[in-house]
Order: sequence, then structure tokens, then C-alpha cells
Amino acid sequence: MTRHIARTWLGAGALLATGALTLTACGSGFDDSGSGEASGSGSLSVLIGSSGDAETQAVEEAVAAWSEESGVDAQVQVANDLPQQLSQGFAAGSPPDLFYLAPEALAGYAENGFIAPYGDDLANKDDFYPSLVENFTVDDSFFCAPKDFSTLALIINSDLWAAAGLTDADIPTTWDELASVAQRLTTDGQVGLAFGAEYQRLGVFMAQAGGGLLTDGAATADSAENVEALQYVKTNLENGSFAFAADIGAGWGGEAFGTQAAAMTIEGNWITGALTADYPDVNYLVAELPEGPGGKGTLQFTNCWGLAADSANQEDARALVEYLTGTDQQLAFSEAFGPMPSIQSAADAWTEANPDLSAFLAGADYAQFPPNLAGAADVITDFNAQIESLRSGDPQSILTGVQSNLEAIVP
Repeated sequence: MTRHIARTWLGAGALLATGALTLTACGSGFDDSGSGEASGSGSLSVLIGSSGDAETQAVEEAVAAWSEESGVDAQVQVANDLPQQLSQGFAAGSPPDLFYLAPEALAGYAENGFIAPYGDDLANKDDFYPSLVENFTVDDSFFCAPKDFSTLALIINSDLWAAAGLTDADIPTTWDELASVAQRLTTDGQVGLAFGAEYQRLGVFMAQAGGGLLTDGAATADSAENVEALQYVKTNLENGSFAFAADIGAGWGGEAFGTQAAAMTIEGNWITGALTADYPDVNYLVAELPEGPGGKGTLQFTNCWGLAADSANQEDARALVEYLTGTDQQLAFSEAFGPMPSIQSAADAWTEANPDLSAFLAGADYAQFPPNLAGAADVITDFNAQIESLRSGDPQSILTGVQSNLEAIVP
């Protein structure tokens, strides 16, 4: 998040877009030599997926500030389908210099020689959380700097919660309690809980059931735990207390929540910026997701700043990455649109500035990372297409197909 990305991984995943990319413009920072050497001339092209206006504006302002300071021109473009547009850019030989890159896409691009492994060349390489470095390491090469990270939590509309006669004591800590409060919050014009029809949201239930797509490197998509998780979601979709965001007229869970078509949603830190910008009158609280039969579980997402191997501006691009991943800038991004800084030196300042968001940071202790194998992006895309029909579909059949697809890419 990921129409989102990143909201999922693009996080996602898969990010909602606020603009379109003109692919021919992406090559503006390249020469025809393919040498990969920094030229110090031309414009750096930066392609992002965005969770909304707050993120877009924050990145544009940061890149503009760096450009003014460095004297290097850099232009930000917002993708409406980041994975597709990156693939098209590489295929056409005109990718952007820098771009949001999800972990599940890294291995495939690395195998094809499209991505420059620059992580070990960064001055701040030792400041990144080790688990995030691992996410962007392929064949022992640290490819790209994690730009931030997020976990998923339960977002609750405080006013609708109180109107239903619920108190802090009713914040759900189990699946049964979540189902119960979702029922109480469901009315003719409002569903109790809404989220995106994608693994990047339903995966939390798989984790809470004790499952996951991979276990110790082996494909385990069709496990009994995962079937139980999808069946739990299906049951609540059928009774009307859960809903996919698209089925209630929303582009993502944050929109369903912001318009109050849903009283609760499952989203990441990025929702804070979107709510501030688009739904400032909605009062909410953030809670850890409830435990399932397998315990606590959530998903953790990150993107890195990918650098095209054929970029003619690699030195400038690395300098821009160091600026964008510095402590001050990451804290500014966090304030603008909600992600947690990917560097350890910013942790205390983030926690002090965001006491009401502590559930997100707590989730990092037990979060699963989605698969980052080569080919995982295609597996997830197919899985998401099947999830859209979960309400009328069969969880076991859906997961059997995912299992087959996963087994085909596991080394």
C-alpha cells in the first residue's frame, strides 16, 4: 500500500493517487549512456504513490527545499498505479530516478538489474531499524533506504462509539468482542467496521489466527489458521457488520471512516494525515487490534526510496534520499501524514509527539511483514482479486489458489 502501498506497502501499498504520471516525462533525468554515473545536470524525477493531498504536499515541499539548498532541480510526480507505471517505465527504458518501492517488488526488479544497490553507501545507513534493512536486502545487498514504516491498528470514531453507549471498557480485545461492537455500531446508514478488500488489511486476521502466507520460508497460505481467519471475516460480511470499503461507496477504509459510513476501520498511521486534511471534524481514537485465537497480530508496511540502476543522477539521488530520511524530515513527514520514522534516532521524539498513536508503535513488536519474494506482488494481486468476492466465496478455495501461486515462487 496497493491502489494504496503502500498505504499498504506502497504501502504500501498501493496508495491512493491525487495525480497522474506522464511516463515520457519520467526520463527527464537520464542520458542515453545507461552508465549509472552521476551527471550533476538535468532534473531528478521522483515518482511517488500518495495517501492523499497531505502526503503529496509534504513530499513536494521537502523535495523543493532540498532542491533550493542543493541547486539540483527535482520534480515530484504522483502515480495513479505505481506498480504498473514503474513497470512501464522500466520496460520503456525511461524510469524515474527515485521512486517509492515496495518490498514485494524489490527482488524482481533486483534480479532484472533495474535497481541500484545503494543502501550501504548512505551516511545514515546504521540508523535504520534492522528489520527494515532486512526487508530491503537481497543477496546480502542493502538496496534502498526505508522511507518510513507503519503498522495497522483499529481506528474508532469516538462520537459514534459514545452514541452507541460504548465506553473505553468496550474497546475490543478479542474477535468476539470486535464482532459484538461492530454489530452495535451498525445502523441503516452506517456499518460497524469497514476496510479495503485486500490481503494488506485481511492479513491482520490471518496473523491473529496464528497464520500467515509464509512460515519459516515455506508457503502456508492454505493453513487451517488462515481459513479460520477468512471465515471469520466472511461471517461478519454476511451479517452486515463488516463491509469492504468499495461496497459502501468508498475508495479506501479512511474515506469510509471519514465520511462516517463506517464507525471503525483498520488502517495505518497514514490515516491521521488524511483525516486532518479531509475530515477534520471526525473525532477518533487508535487502539491495538484485538487478539484472535492465535494471539496478537497486525501487518507492518514500509517502502524504500528505489533508485534506478540506469539513472544518470545517482550521486544527487543518494543525497536527496539522505535528506528525506534524516531525523528532522522524517519527523516532519510523520506530522504531515502519519508514518513512523524508519530511523531509530527519531523514535523518542516521535513517541513524545504522538502519545495518542502509541498503538501503532506497540504493533511493531508483533507485526508480520508481507512476503517480499520475487513474484510476490503478482501473488498478492491475484489474492486481492479473489478477496473481493469473499462474501459469496469459499475461503478454503481462495487460499488453495494462493497456496499454489506461492509455491511457484518460493525458492
